[in-house]
Amino acid sequence: MRSSPRRAVDSVSMSYAALERHHHRLAQLEHLEAIAAWDEATMMPEGGSDARGEALATVRGLIHEQSTLPAVGEWLAKADADRGTLDAWQGANLREMKRAFVRATALPQELVEASSRAESRSEQAWRKLRKENDWATYRPFLEEVFALKREVGQALSAALGLGAYDALLDGYEPGGRSADIGVLFRRLGEFLPGFIERVLDKQRGETVLVPTGPFPIDEQRALGVSLMKRLGFDFRRGRLDVSHHPFCGGVPQDVRITTRFDELDFIKATMGVLHETGHAKYEQHLPAAHLGQPVGRARGMSVHESQSLMLEMQVCRSREFCEFSAPIVRAAFPGAAAREPLAFSPENLHRLVTRVRPSFIRTDADEVTYPCHVVLRFEMEQALIEKRLEVADIPEAWDAAMKRLLGLSTAGNFENGCMQDVHWPAGLIGYFPTYTLGALTAAQLFEQAESSVPGLGQSIARGELAELDRFLDEKLWGQGSRLETDALIRNATGRPLDTAAFERRLTRRYLGSA
Repeated sequence: MRSSPRRAVDSVSMSYAALERHHHRLAQLEHLEAIAAWDEATMMPEGGSDARGEALATVRGLIHEQSTLPAVGEWLAKADADRGTLDAWQGANLREMKRAFVRATALPQELVEASSRAESRSEQAWRKLRKENDWATYRPFLEEVFALKREVGQALSAALGLGAYDALLDGYEPGGRSADIGVLFRRLGEFLPGFIERVLDKQRGETVLVPTGPFPIDEQRALGVSLMKRLGFDFRRGRLDVSHHPFCGGVPQDVRITTRFDELDFIKATMGVLHETGHAKYEQHLPAAHLGQPVGRARGMSVHESQSLMLEMQVCRSREFCEFSAPIVRAAFPGAAAREPLAFSPENLHRLVTRVRPSFIRTDADEVTYPCHVVLRFEMEQALIEKRLEVADIPEAWDAAMKRLLGLSTAGNFENGCMQDVHWPAGLIGYFPTYTLGALTAAQLFEQAESSVPGLGQSIARGELAELDRFLDEKLWGQGSRLETDALIRNATGRPLDTAAFERRLTRRYLGSA
């Protein structure tokens, strides 16, 4: 047998090689699970929900079974004992493998499968009952999800030495802790209320023309596809579809993004497409040499959200991008543009996409009030996991929080209140804070990009993102999960995550001063 050119093959290096093969096989199962879950949300007929829920539970159970094989623990121990023979990427891969193994072995397979079934039932019921504003019928589905998620949190808590909520949060934000997030959110809480009032006062004196539809869905889709292509989405390795809730799914080699359309408002769907394109570009630019390994994955959801928000908020809602995109938008809706030419001017489009107004729906919220939606969910899901709040009390608590944070009441309005998001129905508890962490990260990254990429604003005005993409590829995309989140942000921006860049960005955009 010939020796490896990198090092001699011994029992320890064979253990690491076995781990790589094992995770490659797991990645293939996860690939199929991801596509089946995407299909469930987009193409699957309603009558297929029970069978699909059972199939997904079985696949997720199989993934868990393979992830927790005793041999994996033995390979990890042997590979860790000879960590000094591994290069930086392999060492990081081993770190991520150990993290995944500890989390997986903390959970009984029966709990994994039961949670999957409950989440599938809950999500299917949510899709139907949200449209009917029927909280009473939906509530038992969500109660089952939270009961099981509390069990998951407790099991992970015992294994990780964390509180139950932090143990769930850690699954989406590796190393993230609610106490640290609370510090950042309190800083935003000190900044945002007065800032929102100043912006609302300033914008009351502005004239904004809202284009009148209808805007046919086929034309909106064509606009979205055109912008996706220009912004660098690779349609050879991805596609755009429709779902009840916009998302980015699939795998790096086959990225699936979705949006939802409203014939009276093309801005919502277009911005949804641009947001998900940011997610997709991150996936499509992960390090090809390490795909199929934990180290080749995206680095947590706050970093993932930073990429969607950088593209949507920092780039595509900028004055420069509106200069570039206005002719494309006019060409997409020639009849409406001919009737209302001023409504399709770059200046008016920029005012439209930077309009600040408290609103019910998180996904449609402007970037100034958006953190308020996240704080509401962050506080509530902690209380739900810690049993300081019961599912039956969600509507009342939601209404009180909306009044406190945004001055709006959702009493009796479940569709646009506590039933609006798919996350809790799908069991994604601990995900919500990553949205605002992502906004902070995006602002900090973009501020660094502005100082590192000459003429970035002019490039955006021409619809050219190649230089920005190169910056992101070097600092973030190409890093995969080689660095832990704090180190990744420090390496990319020169400092730990804080709220300063976000506050500066909002002040400059909405008040015209730094």
